[in-house]
Amino acid sequence: MVGHGGEVSEVRARVAAKLVADDRVLALFRGEAAAKQRKTMYTMLWNCAADHFRSKGYEISAEMFEKSMLYIPYDIENRSHRTKGFRVLCLCYLGLSLLDRAQEYVNEAEKLEPSIACAFLKFKIFLLKNDNTAAINQIQSMMSCLDFTPDFLSLSAHEAVACRAFPVAVASLSSLLGFYSPGKPMPAREVVVLRTLVTILTQETSDDLEILKAMKRACERAMELGSGCFFGEGEVGRREQNWFAVTCWNFGTRMGRERKFELCAEFLQLASNFYSALADEEQAEENNVLVFRSLTLAATAMIASEEQTKVTLTNARVKQAKELLGRAGKIMKLISTEKQVNNNEDIQRLEAENLFIYTVSAYDIHGRLNDPVSQQHVVKSFAISKVCNPKYLLQIGLYALQGPRLNLEAANFALNECLSALLSSPSPDFHNIALVFRKLIAMTSINKGETDDSVYEMYRRGYRIMVGLKEGEYPLEEGKWLAMTAWNRAGVPVRMGQTDVAKKWMDLGLEIARHVGGMENYRTCMEEFVNGFQNKVSMHTE
Repeated sequence: MVGHGGEVSEVRARVAAKLVADDRVLALFRGEAAAKQRKTMYTMLWNCAADHFRSKGYEISAEMFEKSMLYIPYDIENRSHRTKGFRVLCLCYLGLSLLDRAQEYVNEAEKLEPSIACAFLKFKIFLLKNDNTAAINQIQSMMSCLDFTPDFLSLSAHEAVACRAFPVAVASLSSLLGFYSPGKPMPAREVVVLRTLVTILTQETSDDLEILKAMKRACERAMELGSGCFFGEGEVGRREQNWFAVTCWNFGTRMGRERKFELCAEFLQLASNFYSALADEEQAEENNVLVFRSLTLAATAMIASEEQTKVTLTNARVKQAKELLGRAGKIMKLISTEKQVNNNEDIQRLEAENLFIYTVSAYDIHGRLNDPVSQQHVVKSFAISKVCNPKYLLQIGLYALQGPRLNLEAANFALNECLSALLSSPSPDFHNIALVFRKLIAMTSINKGETDDSVYEMYRRGYRIMVGLKEGEYPLEEGKWLAMTAWNRAGVPVRMGQTDVAKKWMDLGLEIARHVGGMENYRTCMEEFVNGFQNKVSMHTE
């Protein structure tokens, strides 16, 4: 049956297979007297089949293995040989892609001797049949085998990935994670298994909750075992740790873009933990900035989730957000402004955005905790920072005037600082200046009352700004608003007989109107009314 050079001749093998299966030949090898010759025949047929199998001649090898089993007695002593024969026949038919036939043989092998080898072969058949549910159930069967070792779960994951059966690979790796304990030898490091699991989850399933679960496990295990033990030492450990930090950050920002704010907050909190552990002497500032951003955006996402779901944040969540922002505030003090904010406009803009987001989020949380003093403190801290600009101060001022927890002191401070910054600019934005004046006048009226000199001074300030400007520089509608509202404030004093107060407001309204284009008709009416009012006052005095 063996040809020249040790190669098996398929023609001779088929002739031999037919011969050894003949009943007359089989009769010669029955009985105890022929036991030695029967064993020799079995070995010769098995070796011939194995030779064909190694050269991928699966069809002839299957035939030869089947014939070799004719020479195995049906007794307990030879049960393992029969089991081995059924398993190898399963492999042959797997090679021929005859999956049902392969399953028949492995079932027979399992009936004789249940083992992890049989269980794994069944797992592989389910994979090739694209039956992911059966394959996942088979993983549990594999783990119940007496000779099971975790290596088979690692092997199962590799097989599943090769078949692109990602749910099965996830189930295999998730099961493998349950076997890790300190000092126990395992087929792969736990961090590698978790990284592989996350990578697979992102390939096709996009199961965000499962990814979050794996990331949380990595974070918890790193805290439990220590970063060096879990991630590894040296540069290898740094790369592993950085991979988890960056991946959490990327998922967090993606969840934010997709408006999944609860998940966004969770991922960014994990990112802050990984970046915190990464901070060392060489990259402390870089990682501190990343920790600050992660913590700040995590708290911001928690606030945004309330607006999205219309469900008020619980006290526990508010306290959690406060804790995150508290950590962010401490880290902010450690960041060197000289190194982080330089002449690069993109970096300045980025750092300004980070600090602005932190300020607004901290302001919101302090408001929920009824702490107006802390609200004013964070606003003032932002105003004196080197990255502060009037655009952000305006947004903070407007934000402080919104909702049920408005803070007039904080809003007044932010808007006044904004106004000063706008006016000191080489190219003042008069649209925003006008908007600030509107808000400051409204706030002053509410806070001080209609008759207070503070309101009058605000109008006077607006008037002084308009004097000397080219026509059209100050927004026309805002100029009209300033003139008309100043004029209208004389209405109540006129009715109350407060002539001096009324005259003061009418004069101011008229003066403003003289510097606003398109108010000619209004000015004429105003002048006529003022003259008539003065005449009435004079007649009344006489």
